[in-house]
Amino acid sequence: MTEKLSVEALLEEARLNASIPPPAERLRLREAAKLSRAQVAETCDVGRSTVANWETGHSEPAPPARLPYLRLLKGLAEIYPPDSAPVPAPASVPAAFTAAPETLRGPDGRAIEGDPGPCIRCGIETTYQSTDGRPLHSGAMCQPADPAAPQTTPPAPAAPAATTPAPVSPTPAPVPSRPERRARSAARAQADTTALIARAVQDEAERAGGDEEVALKALIKRAIPDVMHLFNETRATARYDYTAYPALPDVLKKPSKKDPDQIWEARPKFHHPGYSLKVPGDVKVTALDVNAAYLSALKCWLPIGKLEYTTGSDGVDPKRSGVHLITPGEWAHPHLPDPIGDRDEPGALWVTNSTLRLLQRLSGPKYGLTDAPVIHESWTSGATENFLDALRKLLSAARDEAIENNDTLTLEYVKAMYSKFISTMGESIHNREMVRPDWMHIIHSQAYANLWGKAYKAHQAGLDVVAMMGTDELHLTGDWRKVFTEGRGVSQMKVKHGEGKATGEYTVGTVGR
Repeated sequence: MTEKLSVEALLEEARLNASIPPPAERLRLREAAKLSRAQVAETCDVGRSTVANWETGHSEPAPPARLPYLRLLKGLAEIYPPDSAPVPAPASVPAAFTAAPETLRGPDGRAIEGDPGPCIRCGIETTYQSTDGRPLHSGAMCQPADPAAPQTTPPAPAAPAATTPAPVSPTPAPVPSRPERRARSAARAQADTTALIARAVQDEAERAGGDEEVALKALIKRAIPDVMHLFNETRATARYDYTAYPALPDVLKKPSKKDPDQIWEARPKFHHPGYSLKVPGDVKVTALDVNAAYLSALKCWLPIGKLEYTTGSDGVDPKRSGVHLITPGEWAHPHLPDPIGDRDEPGALWVTNSTLRLLQRLSGPKYGLTDAPVIHESWTSGATENFLDALRKLLSAARDEAIENNDTLTLEYVKAMYSKFISTMGESIHNREMVRPDWMHIIHSQAYANLWGKAYKAHQAGLDVVAMMGTDELHLTGDWRKVFTEGRGVSQMKVKHGEGKATGEYTVGTVGR
């Protein structure tokens, strides 16, 4: 009996496979049924990227997923036959996507970076430039800040009964351009993944019976697998598979549970020598908090290949990243935080690419604040700055929406996702899917480098940096609102409140100034 059923199943699969619709029709059927790729992938027990490949013609369904997928297509074709399906009008695309200039690229075809500024398409800060010198993202994930609403066309008035209108040849719908198709695809993907966050919060809130504290504990508990799922969704069409992580050099392996990591992340613990909390005074200081510092730090150069060993400056290149053994130059500016952080011992140390890039900028002609670091050894590979950018944009959008809706539950859930994503991507027993301690150290260091940049910006505006600690704490004198925008957005700053004395606004005295 089992053999007979097996033969029938094979014959059914053969019949269905013989009449499988082309990729474009597969896409039409799924969208007509308002099914997401994630739903189809779950039904067929495959990844979302696999469904995308089936619908674009990059690959064909293979057993064991082929039979359920063919059955689904057959059922959808019966419900939504091609002849009765309305042809949707092309969605309106913001003029910025069709009228904006192309990204400026060098002879090697790579996008050229310049001074950072808000992208002319989506408003998010970028260092890439357009051909006319304006900031412009180079990737398809760039989304318009305020997409134009689709216009509705009023029905045409009825023709007089006595008049017979002349036949009019139908005008074919314009074929969307490639940038338009990419924009719509990116918008659909972001909508699908954003819905996953809302669904998780709703599910846990219902299970907890409205008890937010219980729901939040459940959300934090599932934050790691959830953020890894979101990450996989944002990587659906990517060519590089992060799970194929390369063998790591010994310098990136922790010697033991008790011993510290061998990579120095340049964590700051700076206090201005001219000010003291213990000396009475009336100098007003404001403790500021950088919003979502680690979330912003996901925008950094990450190595995506096997780390290769080099000596001297041979492995240092703008398109490479990794870790480096360096001897930093002397820092002779006690009124500014040392970009290498506070060290107990001088000499050579292993730093990440984020720290090295900061030191190289500060030793360049624009700043001239220190000597260039001496590079002894490096472990690097080819790198990209955009590997985690789609995930960063997704979580940033969810965070902004939660703040706008005063949704504390979603806000804390999103925070747990990105913070745990970073903290467990090294050698962690809590996340077996990713083992990239090099990425973890680079992201941490990028957060510290970003904070140093804010401190220097305040200093250049005439404010004194009284203290700088961790990834997000900056204490300044003077009117800080002239330098930074106040708010809870990712690119904004807010007053820090806590249990310590040096929070909010407080006063200090001067020491030998």
